[in-house]
Amino acid sequence: MLQWKDIDTVLLDMDGTLLDLHFDNHFWMEYLPKRYAEIKNLPYEQVKTDIDNMCHDLYGKLEWYCLDYWGQTLQIDIPKLKREIAHLIQMRDDVPDFLNALKKAGKRVVLVTNAHPDSLSLKVEQTALAEYIDELISTHEFGVTKEQIELWQQLQAKLGFDKKRTVFIDDSLPILDKAKEFGIKHLLSIYTPDSKKPRRDITQYPAIDSYDVLTKELTQL
Repeated sequence: MLQWKDIDTVLLDMDGTLLDLHFDNHFWMEYLPKRYAEIKNLPYEQVKTDIDNMCHDLYGKLEWYCLDYWGQTLQIDIPKLKREIAHLIQMRDDVPDFLNALKKAGKRVVLVTNAHPDSLSLKVEQTALAEYIDELISTHEFGVTKEQIELWQQLQAKLGFDKKRTVFIDDSLPILDKAKEFGIKHLLSIYTPDSKKPRRDITQYPAIDSYDVLTKELTQL
């Protein structure tokens, strides 16, 4: 699937790519509205509609991913609520072998996530991702998200990677579109970011059901 001899740098998304997106979908779509309605003594359906509308309006913007923004807007402790269901944070079963294979192959591995630093810290704590990855980057560091070309410009300035010798794996097709526009040569998506949802039909980019195919390629180098 990939010509690994032509790749030096591996850029990886986190949620929906290395980790099961079920935690995030469940938190924002179900758990947060439920707990917010309980804490504020408001009708659940009203809260659910309001939060869904906010998510829709902010999608792809830094505020959508910013726990500080949500906490201030809703006047609620978002990190505390996330910790209440932290047991749902799960690394995909096939990820550890893949990350170990990357390390053995001498590839530079960098996680690039739109997640807020507090979310990143919680997930690293729950999954030990840091043991496998050379560098962990939250785009909040740059003040822009992966949906914006400015992020890719700043990321390259920071990391100094060769766009033609870099692979980027992300479950978000709009983000892959932006990486393609920037000039990242090798792009890959994920058919099933959320284990509780149906497999997606993806035609725009190569995609995988399992990292095992990539792990096998790496071990054959």
